[in-house]
Amino acid sequence: MRGRAPRNPVVGPGLRTFDLSFSKMFAIREGHQVLFRSELFNTFNTPQFGQPGGTLGTGTFGRVTGTRSDSRQIQFALKYLF
Repeated sequence: MRGRAPRNPVVGPGLRTFDLSFSKMFAIREGHQVLFRSELFNTFNTPQFGQPGGTLGTGTFGRVTGTRSDSRQIQFALKYLF
């Protein structure tokens, strides 16, 4: 007997991230500048859940057991231009 389930019936949650970057250049004196830069990845710290288990007959079938991306990350940079 053949089953009637469609192909790939288990669909996981989507991926939504919002990244933000800003920078500011400061003039120190003629020909010398300092650049400050900041980058935020996953700015709003929204959890990105992983795909559900897809192996039929296991205890994790259809269950989301983890995340697929890191939580919020922030990095700063300072560059001296001459």
